[in-house]
Amino acid sequence: MNAEQPDHPAAGRPQRTLTTEEEAAVRSTRLSNLIAALIMGIVDPVPSPSPMGEAEGAWVREHVWPRRYQTIEAKYPFGYRRWTHCQRGTCWNCLNNRCDLCIHRQRGGPDVDDNTDWVENARSRAVAKLIVRPDGARCQWWCRCPCPKSTPAAAETDDPSAPARLENRPDGAPAAGGRRGRRPAAPADEAQAALF
Repeated sequence: MNAEQPDHPAAGRPQRTLTTEEEAAVRSTRLSNLIAALIMGIVDPVPSPSPMGEAEGAWVREHVWPRRYQTIEAKYPFGYRRWTHCQRGTCWNCLNNRCDLCIHRQRGGPDVDDNTDWVENARSRAVAKLIVRPDGARCQWWCRCPCPKSTPAAAETDDPSAPARLENRPDGAPAAGGRRGRRPAAPADEAQAALF
């Protein structure tokens, strides 16, 4: 997958190609939920190997999960709660053939999960903290597109799991500060200036 980066964490995880039926399911998703799915990378998730088959998982989701989980799950083309960070797919910019704007290139690293979830009782109250990966392995989402994820902005970060900072913008523009809308943005070129 990532020929340029053989040590890339997602190198062994393939990029998913949607079937015609899956594409139809994505297209029929409500726009607000589709946008959320694109941002979260769950438009083309890649399932991990599991001892439980898809039919068994569907039974658990239908008969064991609380109704509120099922309601949220039904809003997304491939579900919502069943996907961890390491099962997420391609970022929305790479899906749109804008690899120069790959979300993990902009952020300088992957989205990292804290490996915890909550056990809830019948009244939907959290009763215990569940550590999903007790071995301490981090569950992280790297965009599955084969585009290179390292840029000068990403190289400035010592820790690849550190959150991106505003001053590390890939386009070299100064960091935005304060509230939005205080100052109009400078036009990118002459044609844009004529629009204002």
